[in-house]
Amino acid sequence: MSWDIVLFSSTQKINSVEEIDEEKLVVINFDKILFEHFTVYKQEDNYVEIIGNNFSINLFTDDELVSNKMISLYGENALFELAKLALINNWQIYDSGINRMIDLEKPNENGYANFQSYLYLIMDK
Repeated sequence: MSWDIVLFSSTQKINSVEEIDEEKLVVINFDKILFEHFTVYKQEDNYVEIIGNNFSINLFTDDELVSNKMISLYGENALFELAKLALINNWQIYDSGINRMIDLEKPNENGYANFQSYLYLIMDK
């Protein structure tokens, strides 16, 4: 099961998704940056699976520049790697597991534990 996050490119410090100022969103080529950073991946049409050490990242490529990108993560290391990349590129990350933005300086305080709890609940049923 995947755990979803959203990458944002914005000149605004986003504290919550409800407060996003669309005028401050910046369109970029997330795909190009991701594929330059993560060089091991499988692609079929516009679906891509990035393969890392104890993690994978799944996404769909975009035909145009975008200001945000939803990504599915498998494994907590995926978030740590994306947090490093986000710091380099001045991105921000929304974590659907905790319904808030991630502190990129402390990515271990994220929704992965919530995701794991939910997963175990489903698996027990």
